[in-house]
Amino acid sequence: MSPDTVIDISQKTLYLIALIAAPMLLSALAIGLLIGMFQAATSINEQTLSFIPKLLVLLLSILIAGPWMLNLLVNFSRQLYLDIPGLIG
Repeated sequence: MSPDTVIDISQKTLYLIALIAAPMLLSALAIGLLIGMFQAATSINEQTLSFIPKLLVLLLSILIAGPWMLNLLVNFSRQLYLDIPGLIG
């Protein structure tokens, strides 16, 4: 296996990780921003106020995007397993 092949597989893996993490991270960022604006407008300085809404939004995003993320991961793993004979020899 050449270094170029390892780098290519690593790049595809990192891209897949970013794709899978994006829905959760972006939804948590959006709800955190909204709650932060609400806290700034109302002068509420409670750090734990944003925890429950972020948790609920994360669960909702996993529920909505979960099948898509799982499909990406399964397809990537399946393709990687099918490519093993060509990568070794």
